[in-house]
Amino acid sequence: MRWDRLFDDLEAQVAAQTRLELDAEVAERTRTERSKITLGERAAGAVGSALVVRLQGGSVARGRLDDSGDGWLFLVEDGGRQLLVSTAAVLAISGLGRPRDDSRARRFGIGSAVRGISRDRRAVAVIDVDGGAVHGTIDGVGADALDITEHPLDSPRRAENIRGERVIPFAAVALISSS
Repeated sequence: MRWDRLFDDLEAQVAAQTRLELDAEVAERTRTERSKITLGERAAGAVGSALVVRLQGGSVARGRLDDSGDGWLFLVEDGGRQLLVSTAAVLAISGLGRPRDDSRARRFGIGSAVRGISRDRRAVAVIDVDGGAVHGTIDGVGADALDITEHPLDSPRRAENIRGERVIPFAAVALISSS
């Protein structure tokens, strides 16, 4: 009888140790898998969520995440204003929730997203990473910069309203908002 208790005790100790090792292995694998999830993939899993995005230069973007891609987030505010956010300028995001394994971010970069905005020919506000703003119409989009003709947001892009032209590198863009 005494031997039975000894063997039962040893068996219980082995089982407990095996459970601890398995739990540690699962935790390590989970950490490893999570370390491979990019911000873009995480955002892709949060489409439809209400986000608050804090940016360099003191700007804050709030809205429902409508789309995301390589280096950008596309938010829509309650009033319908659209915001293209450069993830390079993001300091923090609230509202993303837990990472999901079933989503992938779009592969095209911020240049493609800016080209889409420029096709609309709508007036936009471009906020840079230092908090500076320029208003106007995006006239051209290169590989790493955009050309904007400056004019008031509430005025059409006509010769009498043009204040100047500017080239802005994508690395300096924090946010582009449409009217």
